[in-house]
This record gives sequence, C-alpha cells and structure tokens, in this order.
Amino acid sequence: MKILTEMLLSQSAYSHDIDVPFEQVDIADWLFNLPEAEYQRCCPPDHISAGATTTDDGRLMSINVEKIGTGLVVQHYVADTATPAYCRMNSISDVFTPTGERTQVNVIWELIAEPLEGNRTRYTNRVTSHPTEAFLAFIEQHGQTFEQAATARQSASGDHNSRETPLFAESIARTARAKTAAR
Repeated sequence: MKILTEMLLSQSAYSHDIDVPFEQVDIADWLFNLPEAEYQRCCPPDHISAGATTTDDGRLMSINVEKIGTGLVVQHYVADTATPAYCRMNSISDVFTPTGERTQVNVIWELIAEPLEGNRTRYTNRVTSHPTEAFLAFIEQHGQTFEQAATARQSASGDHNSRETPLFAESIARTARAKTAAR
C-alpha cells in the first residue's frame, strides 16, 4: 500500500483545557483501556465502536469504527509513540462509501497533553490524512478531482474533530481523576 505523504488530504487540530494537573494525565493508558461505551460518548452518534489490540509484532493498536461525513471509517491505528503526554497513531483506514464501495486513506492521529498554569492541562487532538494510490484511483474512477476530495474530507474531518476533541479531553480528565482517587 503506497501512501502519498507529499499530498495532504486533510488536517485539523483542536484543543481543550482540562482541570487536571499534567502529571496526572496518561493519554496512552486512557487510549488503550478506553471502554467502548466511553468511546461512543466521545462523539455521538459518529463513534460506533473501539477496541485495543496489538499487531503481530506486539505493537499497541487501537481499532476505531466511526462515521466521518458520509463515510464509514474503520481505523487501524498502530502506535508509533505511546506515552502519557503524547501518542502518535498511524492507520491505513478503510473508508466505506454510502453505496458500499471501499477505499483506503492514511490517517495520522496525534493526542497531545501540555501543562498549563494552575494545575491544568491542554489536550490537543490533531488528525492528518494522506491519500493512498488506491484512493487516487478510486476518486478518478468516480470523476472526482483530488482538490474536490480534499475539500470534502477537510470539511467532514474538521467537523468531526471539533466535536470529539472536548469530549476526549473530558474523558481523559475523568480517567485521571478516578486513578488519582483510587491511589
């Protein structure tokens, strides 16, 4: 699967501040122990299912099923980096159109925690998508230009990210508070 990293399909980043000290935040622990129902609460009705697993060679993996715009997307996120303050997840994602056709895009999902004054933390959710050769062939078969596809993907992905970011942040905060209380 050839990823065309020199071409940008979409990119968005949104932040949300939480009332939890930075030292208590553990994004990797939250992500790889996220209950499915909590994932669904983080962007209703778009978030359908999530689970954690590993690749054959033992790398951490998060599988997310969600609706982005009109597409049903199955994300196969493999952790490039998974730390308490930063996760970089990389996926060759399957995208199913409303007519049931399937293509693939590359999605980089970055989950970032930064300390703020006053025992607060800023959470940033950055999502970057690149086309694959299969995606370019798919849009060509359907008479769509890359610019048209990128405009549609930017709109849908940006909208989705803007809605899930504050809910992810508050979920991370609840998890941090619960772990601190349990100590």
